Amino acid sequence: MRCCYAPRVRGIRVSGDGPERLRGRRREYEALEELVSKVEAGRSAVLVLRGDAGIGKSALLESLVARVAGHRVARGAGAESEMELPFAGLHQLCAPFLGRANSLPPPQREALATAFGVSAGPPPDRFLVGLAVLGLLTEVAAEQPLFCLVDDAQWLDRVSAQTLAFVARRILAEPLALVFASREQTGLDDLAGLPELTLNALDDTNARALSDAAAKGPVDERIRERVLAEARGNPLALLELPHDLIEADPADNLPDPGPVTSRIERSYLARVRSLPTATQQLLLTAAAEPIGDVALLRRAAERLDISLAEVGPAVTAGLVDIRNLVRFRHPLLRSAIYRSAGLAELRETHHVLAEVTDPVLDPDRRAWHLARATVRPDEEIAAELESSAARALARGGTAAAAAFLAHAAVLTPSPQYKATRALAAAQAKLRAGAPAAARDLLALARSGALDEFGRARTDLVEAQITFALSHIDEAVPLLLATARRLVTLDAGLARETFLDTLSAAMFAGRLAAGADAREVALVAQQTSPPVTRPPGNVDLLLHALATRFTGDYRDAVAASRDALHAFRRETAPEEILRWSWLASALAAEMWDDEAWTELVTRHVRTARSVGALAELPLALNSRAVVHTCAGELDAAALLIAEITRLQEATGGSFVPYGKMTLAAWQGRAPEAVPLIEAGMEGALESGEGIGVAVARRAEAVLHNGLARYEKAFDAARPASEHPQDLVAANWGLVELVEAAVRSGRLAAAETALTQLTRTTQAAGTNWALGVQARSRALLSQGDAAEELYREAIERLGRTRVAAESARAHLLYGEWLRRENRRNDAREQLREAHALFTRFGANAFAERAVRELRANGETVARRDGPAAVTLTAQETQIAQLARDGLTNSEIGAQLFLSPHTVEWHLRKVYAKLGIASRRLLRTAL
Repeated sequence: MRCCYAPRVRGIRVSGDGPERLRGRRREYEALEELVSKVEAGRSAVLVLRGDAGIGKSALLESLVARVAGHRVARGAGAESEMELPFAGLHQLCAPFLGRANSLPPPQREALATAFGVSAGPPPDRFLVGLAVLGLLTEVAAEQPLFCLVDDAQWLDRVSAQTLAFVARRILAEPLALVFASREQTGLDDLAGLPELTLNALDDTNARALSDAAAKGPVDERIRERVLAEARGNPLALLELPHDLIEADPADNLPDPGPVTSRIERSYLARVRSLPTATQQLLLTAAAEPIGDVALLRRAAERLDISLAEVGPAVTAGLVDIRNLVRFRHPLLRSAIYRSAGLAELRETHHVLAEVTDPVLDPDRRAWHLARATVRPDEEIAAELESSAARALARGGTAAAAAFLAHAAVLTPSPQYKATRALAAAQAKLRAGAPAAARDLLALARSGALDEFGRARTDLVEAQITFALSHIDEAVPLLLATARRLVTLDAGLARETFLDTLSAAMFAGRLAAGADAREVALVAQQTSPPVTRPPGNVDLLLHALATRFTGDYRDAVAASRDALHAFRRETAPEEILRWSWLASALAAEMWDDEAWTELVTRHVRTARSVGALAELPLALNSRAVVHTCAGELDAAALLIAEITRLQEATGGSFVPYGKMTLAAWQGRAPEAVPLIEAGMEGALESGEGIGVAVARRAEAVLHNGLARYEKAFDAARPASEHPQDLVAANWGLVELVEAAVRSGRLAAAETALTQLTRTTQAAGTNWALGVQARSRALLSQGDAAEELYREAIERLGRTRVAAESARAHLLYGEWLRRENRRNDAREQLREAHALFTRFGANAFAERAVRELRANGETVARRDGPAAVTLTAQETQIAQLARDGLTNSEIGAQLFLSPHTVEWHLRKVYAKLGIASRRLLRTAL
């Protein structure tokens, strides 16, 4: 029994004139030959064939099938009518290999089974499904080169297109090819950015040659010229237009100025309308049900009281082929037949198809037909569509669920149910990444009969849409108003919305046009309903953050410790993924390096383990900042490179906080300055005031490292002037004290130190008191300064923020040299230089070198480790292999196939001059 929604695997529709249609395609043939050679050599290849309908894409796919006859081929095709059925296209491609799914890691195996409706389970993350498909296809390709061909990719359902695009961006070293044939890009295109080849019209010489080769006898020259003029080099048009022009009046030689595709469709329709009425009716029925199931067509014919033999004239005319599957001569023929039918005729056809579709095996396809069989409200059909939406959501097909719900809403007679279903559709559209479409559905929801809670939920979705469209400053007041409205309706949702509002306000920061974080926190404290149960993560985090923005910092520290203590014990992945960013930011704000490191590390680990690739780049970004503060700049660079690869695969983007911070500490101004400026522009465009603060603080670190203290001061002051910029403001104060002292602005340094002390003294951690002591030492003299420097070194030495400890050694060494204590200075400066060199913090290392040379010391430059010859990904893989992970385990962590991991390791061995992974520990 096949799963309840999955399409039967269809054959690719190919006309018998495929070879003729490939005339003049030397460039395309060469591209395909290069692709085949690459795969046969054990490498992966991806190609998107682009072009208008009839330009020859399908024929090229057929020529590729013939070329790789000795290898394994998997095929699929999009269908316009299946775009609302989740994973329909993907199932076509993977169906022959599902027996191998047991070899996948359990989370991936379960995600794939749930997506295809084979088993029940929680809705899978689409990227986890993508990893499963990646593993499945590469496993098959390991035995024999595999060529996956997808025709009419522009009609793939959204989640299938996203999944296959993800796989295409992750394959590298497997004998595997993914080849798509798609119309030209229009609007949203998940295949955009993949290697592509655009098929152009044939030149006049090749067009004439094709026309002559296809002619079955003498053709009037005027008709021949008219065909050439109307076809405009389109191979399908050159083959099809003569069928209806051969009967035309030779005197009527004016070419049709309309689009070539429309002209081909009209040619097809002329031939269809010459057939018997019963034949036309069967062709329309087949066109309305594109899976090509002959048994289904036979049942429909019986319901129409027509013999299936009536399709014979269409078969004789070469318009359709009926064997195991129903196949049209070309997709344009099917669409032309369907679009030319009258509305009443279409409704009757879909009604018949719904009646003969098995409600147990294909409930979603039956509901789809029913929806198109009526234009009047019908609660029974609407309920079936709602059930289909629930099944789609359970399989992770959010976009499909939204489409089903939207249809259900339109067909719902009850104004209350209509509004409820439209609201659910809007929520699903938003989760599917289509905020504009979600907003349209909200208008439908508002036109219905919503109760007070429904109207509040509608306002909440409106606010979330506004935030998703990067209008953060507009989203904050909308979220806040909705949170207040929810207080008397749903206390739990109200507190959650207050926390989301506070998070949005924190992002908006200094760019907030309306309520800022403090105002939001005040409203939350004054109106949030009391907690009548043991407080959860939302309650504790909301209380801690609200106290941070409105109350005494000491009270905020106490509340934050309670929240962090509870959240560190959290085990539910959905909770960890939802709130880790806020919790880890709170830990950093409270100068708690242990909790900060633990929470960020767990965030990354959880995102990896559940395959949450949409969340992983954000988690890696935070982890990169942790690594940077720990002086592990190489590790941070590896994560930044991984973020880039993931964003290429998933299509996501955000302000690169981690990348800016890393660049600042690396201290290479020609690279860092443009990056920080771009990050600043991105933050301003998206309304992220916190991003402006992070960029300014990164700029201050860069210039302090380069000893450009005037520039550092100019950057540190705006970085720290908004106390509501969580974390960034505190860190900006640290930079401001040093830059102000070094540039002679002692009053500004004193003011900054006072502000810094308010938070560090209350936090009371070694990190907080260490940077406080170091900053205070800069403004102190004699024994007091020395005691403070020693305290800073001692305290920071106990923390995980080794970069700050190294700066304490540097500042202490600089102070000792100015005190003419050359030997003592040498010791501290050597330690600073050694640390910064090991970290890769070049500017600070050079600053230490200058001080050492001024102290009379000759500093030898150190050669970098062998690992610098490796790329970021090679280094990451080599380190994991060194630590004992297998290729499969490495692939699971980095979302690569084991074969790609092995390919990278072979390159690592060659670069390091070793023969196996057991020597990696020494080589690295």
